[in-house]
Amino acid sequence: MRLQSLLPWAMRAAWAVLPLTAGPSLGAALSTHSRPVQLVASTASWAAWAGVVTATLIAHPVALTALRTVAPAALLAAAGAAADGQPSALALGSAALALALAFLPETGARYVNGPAYPNERRLPLRVPGPLLLGILPLAWSLAVGLPVAAALLLASGRGVAGGLVAILAVPLARLLLAAMHNLSRRWVVFVPAGLVLHDPISLADPVLFRRQIIEVLRPAPADSDSLDLTQRAPGLALELVLTEKVPMMLMRPGTRIGEPGSSARLLFTPTRPGVVLEEAAARRISTG
Repeated sequence: MRLQSLLPWAMRAAWAVLPLTAGPSLGAALSTHSRPVQLVASTASWAAWAGVVTATLIAHPVALTALRTVAPAALLAAAGAAADGQPSALALGSAALALALAFLPETGARYVNGPAYPNERRLPLRVPGPLLLGILPLAWSLAVGLPVAAALLLASGRGVAGGLVAILAVPLARLLLAAMHNLSRRWVVFVPAGLVLHDPISLADPVLFRRQIIEVLRPAPADSDSLDLTQRAPGLALELVLTEKVPMMLMRPGTRIGEPGSSARLLFTPTRPGVVLEEAAARRISTG
């Protein structure tokens, strides 16, 4: 049986057993804190777990964002319990497995294709390189850590500090989570008319490249001077060569307004370039 068909069951199983594997060590670590802190931390943990279990049942980009936001927190919680004197190899192992499954390329493909039309196939793009070098971990830490810190400060009776952190945390978390959700909305999608590049980070609007004007879709040569939409993502980039220029609105860092442009050659980096080329060939698009 292919990984794609096993993945949903593996994901659900990993999260279903997490309260049994990680719950005891987390509970023991919380037992040394005040009752209000225990209640807040336990309620937040159960709410996050229930939200992710629900997300494993819904193939949608929003569910993918939820899954990939909570999965690192589960591993950090297990690591925090270990640092607090309650180490558990089972807790760390199960949380690490849930995290690994959440970030598999196959997981991204499954979730982004949930709302797709039957004759479409979406294949996700890799995360931009600069984000992986520190910006994304920092954004995640602030989006998740500040609301948690505010809740725990309030529960521990430090109302002024907790209130100040909460005032900062709510709008900042909303902004950062929306930005991180854009990473779940980046894909190349094959449609009956051709190929569409849907990338809110690079393009103001999705761009359709009709099959009739696609000359070839191939692995990018090392010396390619095509329009670079890879955002310096690691991995094999693909080069799309067209017979004519296609207009598009290019996004520039730090701006929300697209800049008009056009190109007959461009680069992008999917999470699974081999699958993209296979799908292209199956849809009568030349892959060189």
